[in-house]
Amino acid sequence: MKSITHIDPKNIIIRMPNWIGDFIMATPILSDLRKAFPKTSITAMCRIGVCHLLETDPDINEIFCFSKASGFDRRDRRRDLIEKIRQGKYDLGILLTHSFSSSWWFYRGHVSYRIGYRGNFRSFLLTHPIHPPSQLRKQHLVKTYKMLLSVLGIPISKTAPRLYLTDREIQAAQELLKQQGVQESDILIGINPAATYGSAKCWLPERFTEVAHKLLQNEKIHLVFFGDQESVPLIKSICRTLSARAINLAGLTSLRELASLISLCRVFLSNDSGPMHIADALGVPVVALFGSTNEIVTGPFSKKARVIHKHIACSPCYKRTCPIDFRCMKAIEVEEVYQQVVQTLLNQSS
Repeated sequence: MKSITHIDPKNIIIRMPNWIGDFIMATPILSDLRKAFPKTSITAMCRIGVCHLLETDPDINEIFCFSKASGFDRRDRRRDLIEKIRQGKYDLGILLTHSFSSSWWFYRGHVSYRIGYRGNFRSFLLTHPIHPPSQLRKQHLVKTYKMLLSVLGIPISKTAPRLYLTDREIQAAQELLKQQGVQESDILIGINPAATYGSAKCWLPERFTEVAHKLLQNEKIHLVFFGDQESVPLIKSICRTLSARAINLAGLTSLRELASLISLCRVFLSNDSGPMHIADALGVPVVALFGSTNEIVTGPFSKKARVIHKHIACSPCYKRTCPIDFRCMKAIEVEEVYQQVVQTLLNQSS
């Protein structure tokens, strides 16, 4: 692949991933591009569901939010989207998604240089189609994203995923917790028992309840449960027998409120999920439970994180639901998870 190290782009557009976790793992690209092109205008193109995560981000100049076109107005909305890209006069576009449609938008939007991985019959739409890494399943997705920048002469950095919150947002989260009876001296542990992709990524609900009961034996510990609107019944069932020191915020927070609350946790216990990556990007120690997915590729990036994964023969399978006996998650015991959370807390005080 011929490099384009000679260019000095004035306007860069980056098509960010759609899923929260992938989105977070792509944020180092923004920092690396800003370092390489300090005077360039950088636009992050994001689905409306995740674009708010980049509010106040110092490495970008603009957030290009859009919603998925559907229904009778699909053609008009796609035409408007392409026209907006044309108006941006972008001389460099980087595709962190693998879809044909995103590369078609950049092509029709007259983005001068278009960089992305080959696949989905879109190579002819890219000026610089790059072969996916041979070690795709053996390296972290953060590195895979960074490898796209090699054609620009930008070496693979040590930049970690990151998010930026304001003091006002943190203060609002502190006030909310105070209203729920959490004092500054208390130990706050976040728990995320759900995952968007499917039930195969989720530890057993009754075991989350058991771990919660054990943690709440310490009267200084407060638990806060997170989840989206779809997970409300699940988390309500998990919290049903817990004391008032277990706070259920499932379906009650915006994405930035979620991030602000997570930032105040001493430990974050989670399945492989978007909130897991939010916690990791905010520097919160994570205890992550893996079964159907691969922590080498999509696990927490921070060295502070701890992953429990039993690596049975059929894992990772990447299925939404387990077709057999869910042995990968059943093999993770309550005591093991409890001890790992406690040890993570102790490591902070040692």
